[in-house]
Amino acid sequence: MAFWLIICVLLAGTAALLVVPAMRHGKQSAATRDALNKAFYQDRLSELEQDEQQGVVAERPELVKELQQNLLNDIPVEQAAQAKPINRWALVPGVLLLLAVTVGFYLKTGGLAQVLDWRLVQAQMPELRERVANERAKPLSMEEIARLGLGLRTALQQDDRNINDWMMLGRVGMALNNATTATQAFAHAYQLDPNSLEVRLGYAEVLTRSNDPEDNKQATQLLRRMIAENHGDPRVLSLLAFNAFEHGDFKQAIGAWQVMLQLLPANDPRAEVIKRSIAQAKAQAGGETVKLNVTVSLSPQAAKALPTQGTLVISVTDGVSPVPVAVKQLPLSRFPLSFSLDDSNAMMPERLLSAQHQVQVRVRLSQDGLATPQPGDWFGESSLQTFSGKEQVSVQINKQVPEK
Repeated sequence: MAFWLIICVLLAGTAALLVVPAMRHGKQSAATRDALNKAFYQDRLSELEQDEQQGVVAERPELVKELQQNLLNDIPVEQAAQAKPINRWALVPGVLLLLAVTVGFYLKTGGLAQVLDWRLVQAQMPELRERVANERAKPLSMEEIARLGLGLRTALQQDDRNINDWMMLGRVGMALNNATTATQAFAHAYQLDPNSLEVRLGYAEVLTRSNDPEDNKQATQLLRRMIAENHGDPRVLSLLAFNAFEHGDFKQAIGAWQVMLQLLPANDPRAEVIKRSIAQAKAQAGGETVKLNVTVSLSPQAAKALPTQGTLVISVTDGVSPVPVAVKQLPLSRFPLSFSLDDSNAMMPERLLSAQHQVQVRVRLSQDGLATPQPGDWFGESSLQTFSGKEQVSVQINKQVPEK
């Protein structure tokens, strides 16, 4: 309300600057000239009277007559027309044009739609918070989760020490697959309360999911400190096992899962899932030397076109069939980027990566994560080279899918 009041006051002031001087200009000009002429005439009369008293002037009537004639000659012929004021209604179109241009410019560039949407989100925030807190309530849609994130960022602008809101914003970032938002939100919460178990668990989970090796290393250190403080928390053990498994430390993953089995009740349904995970880790540990190590870099042109969010799609073929042998997807991160593929990334059980003798790697930057290349996507390919299970392949993203 205050915003619109200020706008109205500014518009009224601008209109007044246009109208008032225009209406007063003609009258003021004529009045100013008449006043100067009269003042000059009176001064000359006073001077003549003094000269006559001192005996300097002998023909005063003739000089007065000459002075009057000069005064008449100084009156312009068009004085009456100049003194006529401007019709006030003639200024109405100009004022209306000023209002129309101002309002049109604001509607075009002022972000009115975004402001109205933001106000709607503010009105919905109590309901969205309540639904998040209530497990029996209807789950939020992706659009509602995005609205919740906007409302949380607004609330944190006013109270940046609200740990619960920072954690909730981190969960929103994870739900929206926005690693930057999730990581930054949990980092803020961790700075505010580094001793909170819930904060550390959330922060460790975000760091575990990151594709940045430094984040993974920080997650491992954080989880190990938590394990040292509390050996019996299944949530910490689960995150530690997942982090170790994702980064090839199968021995540590197996150990963490085995400790979890000892802690769970006999009939807990999670036990079967953990047993399958242990079996998979043991199978991977037996063939962990068979890996394809890949390093990806960007050309200068691709680096300039790098989107803020997207997916890195990696596919490996045998050079004969266009059907990939192995596929992997990673969120965009820092470049150059190094990672590995193994049999866990195989498309079909009968075509394992470890069974190939030659490979070709293709890497594509996808904004939508689709398997099919889209016009404008940047990609790069390696040459076809032999594969024995220990090779290092380098790929530079330097080409672009042509527009249709």
